[in-house]
Amino acid sequence: MAKAIILKNYGSSGVLKLEEVDVGCPGPQEILIRQTAIGVHFHDIYVRSGLYKTLSLPGIPGLEAAGVVEAIGQNCSNFKIGDRIGYVTSGYGAYATHRILKNKLAVKLPDSLSDTLVATNFSRLITVEMLLTKVTALNHKNTILVTAAAGGVGRLLCQKAASVGARVIGTVSTPRKVQLAKGYGCAHSMVYDRTDLTNEVMEITHGKGVDIVFDSIGAKTIQDSISVLGYRGHLVNFGQSSGAVEPLHMSQLAEKSLSITRPILFHYISNLHEYKTMAASAFKSF
Repeated sequence: MAKAIILKNYGSSGVLKLEEVDVGCPGPQEILIRQTAIGVHFHDIYVRSGLYKTLSLPGIPGLEAAGVVEAIGQNCSNFKIGDRIGYVTSGYGAYATHRILKNKLAVKLPDSLSDTLVATNFSRLITVEMLLTKVTALNHKNTILVTAAAGGVGRLLCQKAASVGARVIGTVSTPRKVQLAKGYGCAHSMVYDRTDLTNEVMEITHGKGVDIVFDSIGAKTIQDSISVLGYRGHLVNFGQSSGAVEPLHMSQLAEKSLSITRPILFHYISNLHEYKTMAASAFKSF
């Protein structure tokens, strides 16, 4: 019997309950997957706590996983039983041993990549692709700042940005992570919770500020992220691990002709072609 972790009420991790579920058979353009590895995200914490009310309760959380195709519905000629696949979905349901999945969401896995590696990094790498090629057009002339540079997405973002020649400044939560960030491609790294952060960044950039800030922390760092931007700088806020960002005044942006983006991954991968293209690029990055 298949099992799944069910969320019936918002709260701490204790509200998650493992139960037996009836998965059923795949319909047209669907596949049945036996899941072998499941990704766990900060997003899942938002869903479980109730900060994001994007999963109808009772429901099965989880955004991504890897597994093996065990049954195929009609009009799914692009898959066969035994294929290894990975996926990311805004429809949740990944916290399960088995699930039905729309075949358009599944991406075949290269033999060189393990299920565990894909399940724990796929959406992170697609997020990096989104940030660097869709939200911005990063190039070797750019100087950027990445918050949480030693985190899951942050370290991959720093590595990718450094590989194209961008100058990367990373901020981290503890002194221990400063050296880690440098190992991930940061030319400079520092703790973000400090009063002289803006002055140090301005000194590094000879008073010009940075071209782009990629901020995933939110409330705690957003004002510093704005202050370190140079004229016509771009702030990309793609997370809020420290809490939601308070409303900003347009006049604050006008002081340096700044722009701000708040991208959501699922809005960028809703187009099947873009999803598959970013997935292929993500696999090359492993």
